[in-house]
Amino acid sequence: MTSIPTGALRLSWRRFALALGPGVVVMLADTDAGSVITAAQSGAEWGYRLLALQFAMIPLLYAMQELTIRLGLGTQRGFAELVRLRYGRTVAVFAFAAVAASCFGALVTQLAALGGLAQALGAPAAPVVIATVAVFIAIVGFKAYESVERIALALGLFELAFVIVAWRAGPHVGDMARQLVDAPIHDARYLYLIAANIGTTFLPWAAFYQQSAMVGKGLTPGHLREARLETLGGAILCQFVTAAILVAGAATVGHGAGGGGFASVAALLRTFTQALGPGVGEVVFAAGLCGSALVAALVAGLTVGWSFSETFAQSAPGASRARLLAFVVLLVAAGGFVVSGADPIAISIAAGAANAILLPVVLALLYFLARRELNGALALSPAYARTLGAAFAALSAVALYTGVRGLLG
Repeated sequence: MTSIPTGALRLSWRRFALALGPGVVVMLADTDAGSVITAAQSGAEWGYRLLALQFAMIPLLYAMQELTIRLGLGTQRGFAELVRLRYGRTVAVFAFAAVAASCFGALVTQLAALGGLAQALGAPAAPVVIATVAVFIAIVGFKAYESVERIALALGLFELAFVIVAWRAGPHVGDMARQLVDAPIHDARYLYLIAANIGTTFLPWAAFYQQSAMVGKGLTPGHLREARLETLGGAILCQFVTAAILVAGAATVGHGAGGGGFASVAALLRTFTQALGPGVGEVVFAAGLCGSALVAALVAGLTVGWSFSETFAQSAPGASRARLLAFVVLLVAAGGFVVSGADPIAISIAAGAANAILLPVVLALLYFLARRELNGALALSPAYARTLGAAFAALSAVALYTGVRGLLG
């Protein structure tokens, strides 16, 4: 039976300080460059019609990541390792392929956004992308990601400037109220952006990362309440910022009828310049986008490395080399793809839609692992298990339908 120490259900600021990290990091990574672009494009094309979706996803986003908390604290094993031990090597390899594909899309999205930002500021994209790849390899190779993580988190706070932009853009309350109840579900482009928003919120690799990060940090069932609290706060903050980005896009260039939109990162930059003024707008937008891209790329890279070593049961001496190799291969491939001429706007939305199609695999594995591996105080109650199973099934159906229909359309 999994036991929780007496007093662990009471909030302890000392335990909270120790537990702080995995949940906040994964939620800041959730508001990555792809999420910024997708939300802004959603507002620019469809006005406020996708605003309610941002808030409706908060409970399920928290529920998904809360299962990783239970599994990590209760089993002291990473997600990929649990899949291998419970379902065998074949299923584990299939799950790894899904998360590797999602991580590849994430890395491409971050690098493409940084390249697009460089172009918007008057610098060539290719050298910036190549330099970024080299820096990331050095960070992971020298195990300096903890220091960079703190810097990236600080830069990520600039994302809060989107809230100011949304306010300064002067959203029209009447338009917002009217469009919130208008859902053109017959339009393939609208469905495509629903899928992209789902895929940039429920990142398949986020579950892998948070569970492995908690185990690597040495957290125990005694940190349950604190881990839940930081994850819930992160989920609310993440979607609040995403909603602000959508409102900014809707209020500045939104046509509200499926037309228009941002054609480039430079167009996004101009929106900030309009709202915050020359100089300030450019600095804040660049810092926020760089911070979100840096956090997400670091998390995605660590995820694929951890998942590789857990899936193929690497021995302790070889695990570090295996993680680095997996990260380098995926990162170089993503950099090569971006340098070949990837469009940041198109690739961000496409990666989000692809994540939506992959999401049901991760949700199913999470749910059934939680039902079978957890016991005692960490086990799901029968009523909660039924409710969560129905909610995950509904989310999976919507993600698959909108993702496939949107991509085909």
